[in-house]
Amino acid sequence: MTSRHLFGPERLGAIPDEHLTPQHREARAAFRQSRGTEVFGPFLPLLWSPEVMVRAAALGEYLRERSVFPPHLSELMILIAARHWSQQYEWSLHCPIALQAGVAPEVADAVAAGRRPERLSREQDILYDLCTELLQTQGVSDATYARALEAFGERGVVEAVAITGYYSMLAMVLNTARTPPIPGGSTLE
Repeated sequence: MTSRHLFGPERLGAIPDEHLTPQHREARAAFRQSRGTEVFGPFLPLLWSPEVMVRAAALGEYLRERSVFPPHLSELMILIAARHWSQQYEWSLHCPIALQAGVAPEVADAVAAGRRPERLSREQDILYDLCTELLQTQGVSDATYARALEAFGERGVVEAVAITGYYSMLAMVLNTARTPPIPGGSTLE
């Protein structure tokens, strides 16, 4: 399931200090203030477009910290997106977070292998169907939509799609940049 385009030297890495513009520096400072850490992962290539990075970071913070979904559900959706895009960095960062949040190891393993997990809670089952159907078919059937709507309401459906889309966007950035996984972290085969 890995993609050939992921191999090769890293691209769009950190901007050398001597090439940072005032906008880059402002974006980096805003990230540091909101996240409490230096720019990392997908935000390194995104910093090449400072406004995109700041807006993407704000959306990501909302989706991970304040969406209607508790971490064990949002992290499952992140893993589904990472698997779909064969995104090693995203997987290496979020798999341990997902496990700590309560995603069962066998669920993470099945997602990593590209298989439907056998044991999912009702909420996980609905989100798995919604996210995988959207990623695989670029749409959602009436039946899948109705189940998600009944379980999570309109806001939940929008936020589930937003989480899937946001982490897909980050995966595309990371794949384009060829960002390697976190050393020693869990990776996809």
